[in-house]
Amino acid sequence: MIRSLSKLFKKHRPHNKWLVMIAAYKLIQATLILLIGVGARHLLHKDVGDTLEGLVDHLRFNPESRLIVFLLDKASLLNDPMLRRIGLVAFCYAGLSAAEGIGLYLEKTWGEVLTLVITASFLPWEIYEIYRHQTAIRFCLLTANVLVFIYLLQLVIDRGRHRAKGKRA
Repeated sequence: MIRSLSKLFKKHRPHNKWLVMIAAYKLIQATLILLIGVGARHLLHKDVGDTLEGLVDHLRFNPESRLIVFLLDKASLLNDPMLRRIGLVAFCYAGLSAAEGIGLYLEKTWGEVLTLVITASFLPWEIYEIYRHQTAIRFCLLTANVLVFIYLLQLVIDRGRHRAKGKRA
């Protein structure tokens, strides 16, 4: 009993601050994507164009703005099957981002590898988007994702080397 209590109050090693920062980013991302999924589900069986027009009026945006006209035109294309797909994809991706964040916060290898794979899978698309249209935001996102990828790759490689040394000793 005393031994189990001492384990409970034993000091834990401090968290890796970079992993905690990446985990926080992933959890915030998961929350925002979850909200997109909830919003898509909320718009089921409603006229999205009318709902958006009401929001534009309520927020007192200029209804003749090019952006508002563009959004209203595109909103009229949304139907229930498309909203269901948007919701499903958003919920799946939010779950994946939450799993990444939790795995990174707990400093689990599976969380690091999962984040590596997902980050690597989006890098070609981000590079293509920069090629199509260069913006500062896209460069910043690409830079951040490349840095996260390199950091996690180095961390996973170092842990693998450490485990290999432990098995040989």
